[in-house]
Amino acid sequence: MQLEICASNYQSAINAQHAGAHRVELCSELAVGGITPSYGLIKQVMETLSIPVFVLIRPRSGNFTYSEQDFEIMKQDIQICKELGCHGVVSGVLNLDNTIDSERTKELVALAKPMAFTFHRAFDWTPNPFEALDTLIDLKVDRILTSGQSNSAEKGILILNQLQKMANDKLIILPGSGINRNNILIFKGAGFTEAHCSAVLLPQVQATAPIPMNTPKFLNDGQEMASSPEMITSMLQLIHD
Repeated sequence: MQLEICASNYQSAINAQHAGAHRVELCSELAVGGITPSYGLIKQVMETLSIPVFVLIRPRSGNFTYSEQDFEIMKQDIQICKELGCHGVVSGVLNLDNTIDSERTKELVALAKPMAFTFHRAFDWTPNPFEALDTLIDLKVDRILTSGQSNSAEKGILILNQLQKMANDKLIILPGSGINRNNILIFKGAGFTEAHCSAVLLPQVQATAPIPMNTPKFLNDGQEMASSPEMITSMLQLIHD
């Protein structure tokens, strides 16, 4: 069984290789489910690591239904990953009803070649995971990262097992979310060939910042957070008077 480590910074990527992990999924900002890492981070990791590196292509937090501008950013990021020699990308696009956006996903898969393509956990928002699986098989993605549409892969093991059986070696089902040393043998015993986790151990005593920089009201998975033109205009009017 291969272990993929979700690394959200340089040190995590280095730790993954030194500990013997088989692959790294490189991203930033685990707290929002991950977004595309910076060019500098990708370049530094690629110059240092010898194990395969897959890069998350997600231009922002929130939902997985993207504007034309978002989509162009994703395509440019995939091209950068190819130029830097990355081994794969992790991405995907949904329609407004959370079904797979086949046309856009197909375009990303084609652009990514010869890199591997993992469809990420947007899969867990799809209304019918088995129909979504058939769609992604047709699109020839290499693997699906999924928790079995549950809060953790352990809780989603029944759906994961069904997906694994239906995939029938046409693609890899990659269980992820909440996998750790206490439950990873569940997935090995169920016949999964790969597993995904962050392997982050939080310290018992949490450090406290002088002033918090986190803004909980912005942590909304269902929508994109964007600056308001009306708010900007009204503020400019006030300061220009």
